[in-house]
Amino acid sequence: QVQLVESGGGLVQPGGSLRLSCIGSRMVFNAYHMAWYRQAPGKQRELVAIITNTGQIDYVDSVKGRFTVSRDNAKNTLFLQMNSLKPEDTAVYYCNAEITFPKVTYWGRGTQVTVSA
Repeated sequence: QVQLVESGGGLVQPGGSLRLSCIGSRMVFNAYHMAWYRQAPGKQRELVAIITNTGQIDYVDSVKGRFTVSRDNAKNTLFLQMNSLKPEDTAVYYCNAEITFPKVTYWGRGTQVTVSA
């Protein structure tokens, strides 16, 4: 069974930075589109950043210019560098792996990011 394990969350002051990591196991990592989602209390889960298996990248508008997604296929690891963090970035951040056809999706358990003074 594919396993995704996130790390790197925590409490940070506004304007600070965090780097999230997601390690995948029992999978052919470079075959998957990888993404970060987040879910704030009382809100729906939203896509934050995606990096496809060919390296195409996209972000939700609210994080453009502040967050950077990357992947190291040799280490089966997905990253999210988050800079200039805002209180509205507070959420549980989830790692997602997906193959489009046939559609297969896996989720990590999430890591909490709290931005507060």
